[in-house]
Amino acid sequence: MSICGDEKRYRIQMIAEEIKRCRKCGLSETRTNVVPGEGNVDSPIVLIGEAPGYWEDRRGRPFVGAAGRLLDEVLKEIGLRRSEVFITNVLKCRPPGNRDPRSEEIKACTPFLDRQLEIIKPKFIVTLGRHSTSYIFSKMNLDFKGISRIHGRVYEARFTDWNCYVMPTYHPAAALYNVNLRGDILRDLRKLKIKMDLLKED
Repeated sequence: MSICGDEKRYRIQMIAEEIKRCRKCGLSETRTNVVPGEGNVDSPIVLIGEAPGYWEDRRGRPFVGAAGRLLDEVLKEIGLRRSEVFITNVLKCRPPGNRDPRSEEIKACTPFLDRQLEIIKPKFIVTLGRHSTSYIFSKMNLDFKGISRIHGRVYEARFTDWNCYVMPTYHPAAALYNVNLRGDILRDLRKLKIKMDLLKED
């Protein structure tokens, strides 16, 4: 059952309030701010990263540091603005030192992500990096073979009660250390935009 934009915004905000009170894992003891996610809840696209970094933890917003600027640039190059998509992460709190998420943290936090997706029901999910790809693939019974092997492919899958397309790509932070990956991310997102435009024509 579809719900209107106002109801979506209300429900997403209620989840954000729950996240602020969350004490399900040790990250609640070290965080400065929670980072529930932000953007257009009526968007057909949701981008999912790994976890907040330093600046995200400071500001309570996703992808606002150097990786976020790179992501904004790439989105602009394919004709999309940040305000047109919804952006969130697998974890809603920053792991100390930007270490990898731990399995118990992912288990504690992903019910929030699942509920966000079930409210928005995006037509396209872009997973940024191996942790978000691994999680979304597990939910959709897809085989994850490593981000370098599958990035840029568009998968048709089912998430609980609706069909959507999933496209993995590299995390923008990786492109800060390997400039060649920026081109990969751009090419991947261009493929996604082509798929979106084709579906609009049908």
